[in-house]
Formats: sequence, C-alpha cells, structure tokens
Amino acid sequence: MKATWAVAASATLHCLTGCAIGEVLGMVIATALGWHDLPSILLAVVLAFVFGYALTLRGLFRAGVTWRTALRLALAADTLSILVMEIIDNGVMLIIPGAMNAGLTTVLFWASLAASLLIAFLVTTPVNKWIIGRGKGHAVVHAYHH
Repeated sequence: MKATWAVAASATLHCLTGCAIGEVLGMVIATALGWHDLPSILLAVVLAFVFGYALTLRGLFRAGVTWRTALRLALAADTLSILVMEIIDNGVMLIIPGAMNAGLTTVLFWASLAASLLIAFLVTTPVNKWIIGRGKGHAVVHAYHH
C-alpha cells in the first residue's frame, strides 16, 4: 500500500469518526452525571477507543475475519492513530478557556470540540502517513477492505 496523503487522510478520517462518536457520547454522559474534567476525559477517551476499534472490527468481520484475528488487526491498525488523536483532541479542549465547563448547550463547547477534532485530524494525518509508509496502521487492514 502506497503511503499517499489521500490514503493517510482517509485512515485519519476513519479514526476521527470513531473518536468523535466516543468523545461526544462521553461528554454527554459525563455532563449529564455532573462529572468534572478528569472523569469526563477518561470516559471520552475509553469510548473513543471502543468506537474506533468497533468501526475497524465491523469491516473486518464483514470480510470474514475471525474474532481473534480481527481484534489483533484492529489493535495494530488503530491504536497509535487513536492515541495521538485523543491526546491532541483532549489537550486542545483543556487549553481553550472554559471549553470543558461550557456545557452541551453552548456554542463555546461545540465550537471548541469541532476545533479540537480538526486540529487532531491535521496532526494525526502525517502520523498515519508515516505509519502506513512503514506497512503498519491502516496498511495492516487495507487488504480486507472491499
């Protein structure tokens, strides 16, 4: 698999989708429960990994891959990408004044989350390009895509 910017962007968009679902769901749950920053971030990160892996597993299961092989491939393909995305995304949310405490009904929260995900995408895309160029990351599961 050639490590082009388009392939890297596609892999990063896949990662971003799972991360965004997990982030939003985590923030909604944490806000509803009145949690503070640290438990909110931990829940969002755990859910980002769960949904990121789930999206990859779904495609691998469709391709007929066994559970054990699919899990191994998903971990190899997505872990570094999701980790980088989560560090950047949550780091940006923490440095924007008031973003974490803004609440789900405010423009500040949603604009901050959108900005943090965009920045995470921009930082993670070159990381994925490098990983794919080494035959790792998204390149590991590419053969199973239909």
